[in-house]
Amino acid sequence: MFLFLILLLLSALVLLGLYRWLRNRVGPAPPPEPFEGHVYRVGAAAIAVRDVSRPRVSVIAMHGFMEDFRYFVDFYDQPGVQFIGVLSGDYHLPVSNPDVREASWAKPPAAPLGTIRHDAEVLCQALEHLPPSPRVRVHGHSRGGAVVVEAAGLRPDLFQDVEVVLEAPVLPGGTPYRELPAPVRWLLPLLMPLWRRWPINPTNLGAWGRLDIPRKRELIESLPYTPRRVSTMLTNLRDMEAWMHERGVEALAPLKAGVVLVPDRDRVLSPTTMAASARCASALETVTVAGCSHFVRFDQPGRIPSLPQSDGRAVAQ
Repeated sequence: MFLFLILLLLSALVLLGLYRWLRNRVGPAPPPEPFEGHVYRVGAAAIAVRDVSRPRVSVIAMHGFMEDFRYFVDFYDQPGVQFIGVLSGDYHLPVSNPDVREASWAKPPAAPLGTIRHDAEVLCQALEHLPPSPRVRVHGHSRGGAVVVEAAGLRPDLFQDVEVVLEAPVLPGGTPYRELPAPVRWLLPLLMPLWRRWPINPTNLGAWGRLDIPRKRELIESLPYTPRRVSTMLTNLRDMEAWMHERGVEALAPLKAGVVLVPDRDRVLSPTTMAASARCASALETVTVAGCSHFVRFDQPGRIPSLPQSDGRAVAQ
């Protein structure tokens, strides 16, 4: 009996050690891709910039949970558009042979790593220092929408003349479409190797919507590889839940122009609570996107407002 207890204790210690190692180790990265631009490191986060000569508009894009700026990079690849992609703290940089540059203005965020406020501080630095164009759009998807809202609260002066696109956003008072069970969340470090081997599977199939778009499918399959550590994923999750619960809709007041896109078949966030929160943003238009999943940019890209030309007219993307 004593020997059995010793073996049981040793097994528990080994399992706990494995759990902590899987939780905190740096995991494998998604395959890097070419990027025709340069990168600024901002603490554990990054900002990727694709410059153009005399841009007619600058777009700052903030990706969602477990995504990266590749979600937007092809969508905003038009003449005259400066693309600025913010990468969340402790996420893999998905760029092959990056041209990393130093910037005197780049300061590590004061907020804890993995929080919405942390990434909002990075977005504020990008908005303050990088767009040469007087026309600026800030586009946030999912968790990225919350980062945009938080950034506007931190620096409302920067958002006075900015158009925002909040695509299927995390908003104050919002809720997940379905709560992640506590046992599954606790087991995530142990489940991640399996998820990486089978990214799209029967347990998560309903979240993605249509999967006949090759680039969308490719990026969804890279989701479990994008955060560098499972511990960062868990911090993201806890912080998103707390942010939605604690932030009031008054946080939307600094946003002065733009649109909230609410897909009615979102199976990641609740369309009902998302729409209710969005309607409290009096300066923003709330648009229901019928028959669309959480990923408007891929499923119905035409519902994202067109960018202006240099003369102010809209141009299709």
